[in-house]
Amino acid sequence: MLGEGPTYDRHTGTAWWFDIVGRKLVEYALSDNTATLHDLPVMGSVLARVDAQRQVIATETGLHLRQTATGKLELVTPIEADNPVTRSNDGRVHACGALWIGTMGKNAEKHAGAIYHVARGVVTTLYPDITIPNAICFSPDGTVAYFADTDTKRMMRVDIDPLTALPRGEPAVFIDHRGQGGLDGSVCDADGTIWNARWGAGCVDAYSPQGKRVISLQVPAGQTSCPAFVGKDASRLLVTSARQGLTANQLADDPNAGSTFLLDHTVKGRFEPDYIL
Repeated sequence: MLGEGPTYDRHTGTAWWFDIVGRKLVEYALSDNTATLHDLPVMGSVLARVDAQRQVIATETGLHLRQTATGKLELVTPIEADNPVTRSNDGRVHACGALWIGTMGKNAEKHAGAIYHVARGVVTTLYPDITIPNAICFSPDGTVAYFADTDTKRMMRVDIDPLTALPRGEPAVFIDHRGQGGLDGSVCDADGTIWNARWGAGCVDAYSPQGKRVISLQVPAGQTSCPAFVGKDASRLLVTSARQGLTANQLADDPNAGSTFLLDHTVKGRFEPDYIL
């Protein structure tokens, strides 16, 4: 229904992503193209490896520690756990082991969410009054963070401390998007190119570190939601999509909506760092 939060574990060759509103976690082994669906008791949207036995997943109540083998969950870092209006959305781990995670209203209520910095369980509010947090990613050297509020059609850029992932100044507009669709999830490759899924336009756009769009890759589903680097050398893009909100007529015109795709365009990807508890 709402594919989101793809990531890749290079240690096991496994891709993971969520159906947020369906409360499911997908485990996909690239080696033999087999998928396992895990039911979740809460809405989840971001997964990060901790070590060989454990993961953290960001959910509507905060960060849960997940036992990889059994799926057992334990809430370890509450985030808006007492707010039934909101859920987690986009997020990503910085090279220092800290996590940036965004929250939003379950019905995209205006300014209901925020973007947080979470380091070893300590939660710091970075940007409040966010409607739809997306595009969180970091430059290869760890000195720049990018993020967007899809509602504003702007991607922001902010200098950060590479040792802590905390901002060093005020964000500036990096991309002012006025075309079709909206800015959704992003990843930043080894060259500093930002790959952004454009919701409502069925594509993934690549932007140079200067903010110039350099290529657009078509995806056979209109509501493209988030890319991830996958494969043994992180050279391929996996992209999630959604069917949420589409009418029967729209679904007839968009039969692949909600599917997850592996694109054939070669990229210079990077593997995600582990989250440090």
